[in-house]
Amino acid sequence: MDCSTIEERSHTLRLILLSIALLLTYGQASAECLTRGTGDLGIIIERAAGSLKVIDRSARSELFHVEGLGDLSHASAVYSRDARYAYIFGRDGGLSKVDLLCGQLVKRVVQGGNSIGGAISQDGTLIAVSNYEPGGVKIFSAETLVLVANIPATQIANNKGSKTVGLVDATDQRFVYSLFDTGEIWVVDMLDPSQPKIDKFTDVGKQPYDGLISPDGRWYIAGLFGEDGLAMLDLWHPEKGIKRILSNYGKGQQKLPVYKMPHLEGWAMAGKNAFLPAVGLHEVLVVEQDSWQERGRIKVHSQPVFVIARPDGRQVWVNFAFPDNDVIQVIDTESLKIIKTLKPGKGALHMEFSPRGEEVWISVRDRDQVQIYDTRTLEQTGSLPVDKPSGIFFTSRAHQLGL
Repeated sequence: MDCSTIEERSHTLRLILLSIALLLTYGQASAECLTRGTGDLGIIIERAAGSLKVIDRSARSELFHVEGLGDLSHASAVYSRDARYAYIFGRDGGLSKVDLLCGQLVKRVVQGGNSIGGAISQDGTLIAVSNYEPGGVKIFSAETLVLVANIPATQIANNKGSKTVGLVDATDQRFVYSLFDTGEIWVVDMLDPSQPKIDKFTDVGKQPYDGLISPDGRWYIAGLFGEDGLAMLDLWHPEKGIKRILSNYGKGQQKLPVYKMPHLEGWAMAGKNAFLPAVGLHEVLVVEQDSWQERGRIKVHSQPVFVIARPDGRQVWVNFAFPDNDVIQVIDTESLKIIKTLKPGKGALHMEFSPRGEEVWISVRDRDQVQIYDTRTLEQTGSLPVDKPSGIFFTSRAHQLGL
């Protein structure tokens, strides 16, 4: 056997041994990750434990349990475009990136002192976080969680920045949010991440406390805590400025106690109508979207918090503030009548529909349980044990504006 043949075999043997070594080194780690699609996955926040469950929605089962996420008492989440990664916004200012297929916390940064929400950009490359403390919005790379832009809010007393609320993603690579203390709405253009462009609207009203964007991305609407009415901005024609709508809606002149302010992102847009919780009242308001005039009111069990539409708009599901938070009511959007009153238990906090609307998942905090209901029969069809559950977020959100 000549030397060249021996050398070739030796080289081949070295490659085989190297391949075996790589498999032994990385094979175990990769084996722990799933090889599957992510379209029917989701997460459930465990607010007291600072953890979450990664769940298979179709199998109604837990895949992973992820810990070390900090204060999740007011947590929300968005997804990467491929729906593999969830970005969790914690109340303690923590921004966490979680790998759903590996069940791992990829990275966590504490970017503020008190954070209340965030959004992912239209192209999926940027994560924006809004802060009560120190105020303002910080924008990070979705890939690395490295800070890309820091946008301080308007200064108030003691050199603090205004609280920022109602942060949403909009079309054309924009973020939109409200400034609670100074009564403003800002639109941030991030087409060039190195040079954010900011349009500021200062004639909003007193104390905007939350905001939403319509499903088509055209309307940004801010609720006002300090006076009645809502402030609306047309994102197709922002040059028109702020328009005031629903002058009889809000806390400003409301004399009844308000146990929990409704979340505007919990509004239901169904057909030509919007269904929204009346602040401090036991009513759901029905508003015509074209004119933004009130069409009627529906008497409900107690003070509504979330008013959520089934994906086809045929039903609206409503939950309620403490101490009456053991009830869910279902409204038929055609007749405007309550067709079912459910009693899942104390602490029925959040609802999430499956993408095509055949079922809804409801977190029931005080029962340590998530309950699943068939939206056709309105009967419970399953449940999952979860430690003090709150937010439920399915990966279908990755492809929806403003969620």
